[in-house]
Amino acid sequence: MEIIQETIDYREKFTEFFKSFQDRNGNFKYRDAIAQMASLGKTSLVIDFEDLMSYDANLAKELKERPEAVIQRANLAITDVMRTVNMNYAIKVKEFRARFRKLDEVIPLRALKASLINKLIMVEGIVTRTSFVKQLIKIAKFQCPLCREKFEIEQTGTILVSPVQCPNPDCRRKGNFRLLTEESVFVDWQMMQLQERPEELPPGRLPRSVDCILQEDLVDTIRPGDRVYIIGILKARQDASKMATFSSFIDVNYIEISEKGLEEIEITPEDEKAIIELSKDPLLYQKIFSSIAPSIYGYEEIKEAIAYQLAGGVPKVMPDGVKVRGDIHILLVGDPGTAKSQLLQYVARIAPRGIYTSGKGSTAAGLTATVVRDKTTHEFFLEAGALVLSDKGYACIDEIDKMRSEDRVALHEAMEQQTISIAKAGIVVQLNARTSILAAANPTFGRYVPQRSIAENLSDLPVTIISRFDLIFTLMDRPEEAKDRAMSEHILSLHQGVSSAKSPPISPDLLKKYFYYVRKNIRPVLTDRAIKKIEEFFLEMRKKGEGSDSPVPITVRQLESIIRLSEARAKLALKKEVTEE
Repeated sequence: MEIIQETIDYREKFTEFFKSFQDRNGNFKYRDAIAQMASLGKTSLVIDFEDLMSYDANLAKELKERPEAVIQRANLAITDVMRTVNMNYAIKVKEFRARFRKLDEVIPLRALKASLINKLIMVEGIVTRTSFVKQLIKIAKFQCPLCREKFEIEQTGTILVSPVQCPNPDCRRKGNFRLLTEESVFVDWQMMQLQERPEELPPGRLPRSVDCILQEDLVDTIRPGDRVYIIGILKARQDASKMATFSSFIDVNYIEISEKGLEEIEITPEDEKAIIELSKDPLLYQKIFSSIAPSIYGYEEIKEAIAYQLAGGVPKVMPDGVKVRGDIHILLVGDPGTAKSQLLQYVARIAPRGIYTSGKGSTAAGLTATVVRDKTTHEFFLEAGALVLSDKGYACIDEIDKMRSEDRVALHEAMEQQTISIAKAGIVVQLNARTSILAAANPTFGRYVPQRSIAENLSDLPVTIISRFDLIFTLMDRPEEAKDRAMSEHILSLHQGVSSAKSPPISPDLLKKYFYYVRKNIRPVLTDRAIKKIEEFFLEMRKKGEGSDSPVPITVRQLESIIRLSEARAKLALKKEVTEE
């Protein structure tokens, strides 16, 4: 009797909450939202946990502790309110869903322990695989073959529960009842896998992942590579029949795609003030370039290029729908021991969404995406690779020349169109790969031969890939006493721990926030004089590239590269226009 009274209270409390809660402007937030559901064709109501917390902290606490019972009563409360505002829609839909967003804490995937089973939790991660959409039976209608009696059994899990005995008192037949699929109730069902974000992974650890079940209007709302917040009930399922071990999964209540693009970096008003102050510094460019990879000696031009890459150009969508990328791609070609890998690893660390991978161990599937079959369910899943996982971020690919040619082909589409197209095992999909690529390669002859062209020194890389890079740098290790002395002193001081490895002009934390700020907020436009200057420079490059001995063919791609680099330089100074300078 006590349980019945308690559940009635939940329903009444939610009904009262939906009817009476007002936002800061005095609007009846949820009553109005329920009234609009019919015109929008919605069956779910999204509720901010913060609103519930401010209205009734005990109810919010009960929601987290006993989500199954509380959410069920919240669903009924939506129906109760709907009956008062639109009876016809309430009769038509029959069952509404309460979906809760933004809980008061995010649980790391590594912290999903037994104590959280059957609790409402909020987790964050990256979608690595999604299954086909299937239909899950919710109410199964059976028929007795002997007396023809029809009866329903509500299904709560993924395993069909069959009747043991006919409910007809005159029959009482046991076993082998016919399932009437045409009279049963089904809902859409999809499984996805959520994995820890690469930048949160502890060094040397494998990423943790958890299976998530999506149902009804949540299916097909996400794709591999999406970074999402998930609110759901952590549940346990038996690994195999009669096994004492159980695996956990999340029964998803609400899913929200993180729209921030770059990883969330909190910029306070003090940070913004420091960023604007820094942008006015007359030595701004020198300070930014000197602050990039300060432990690596020299390479001023490469560090400048990396700064432009981290700032990025301005992506554009033409009137006919054609997209022009704003991301800048850089290739470093050089002798062994010229700090190429260290530069790549530095960018992967400082970039908001950086992933470091080596071409030697990367396949086309590992870089782009692939279709895999689950060992237990035998279902096909779409699994995202490095370029998809670093969408709106940076992919640092070391030893790109060591990749097999058939794997390298996968880069063509990703570098220019910034998408990954998959057509395998009946799955045809296009995934986003809006990624800036910083790649490193060793010359074909072991060391770079200046007398030969870039294409000859990189005969392992096809010209179609080389031409997609906006900037290509050659790093040559040649004996030069003055330079070698300065470099050896720099390296020795680092090993000694002496601060002649001076602290950089801009702290790493502020530098990261600076790049995040310019990439997110600054969208410079080209002035007429800048356009004229770029045009003259391109025509001059084109003229020089006419000869058969031209290292790389000069195409319209190079014109777009110049535009992107010009925009990136303007962005670094927080300028609204690209000037002639």
